[in-house]
Amino acid sequence: QLQASGGGLGQSGGSLRLSCAVSGRIFSSNGMGWFRQAPGKRRQWIAVITSGGYTNYADSVKGRFTISRDNAKNTVYLQMNSLKPEDTAVYYCNIPAAPAPWGQGTQVTVSS
Repeated sequence: QLQASGGGLGQSGGSLRLSCAVSGRIFSSNGMGWFRQAPGKRRQWIAVITSGGYTNYADSVKGRFTISRDNAKNTVYLQMNSLKPEDTAVYYCNIPAAPAPWGQGTQVTVSS
């Protein structure tokens, strides 16, 4: 139901774009969020977009990452700019208000 993709190896200062395909039943009426889990740390929320397009970000990514959604494609995106090594993590999408079973996520590794 939640399939994140687009991760890979990025360079410090570079950009990556993540995508998350969501089943229509889940997507249409829910806010969607991106989360990440760094090695040895707990999963944390980093960005959210409501069904109406309102966005909010964790301080750690504010000004660098942009969340968006394409309702026609049932897809949520995370544009990541000005990458830092501390952005290295497995990235997941989910519904912040009522999380569905977590997918596998997509690995992002940022080299310095």
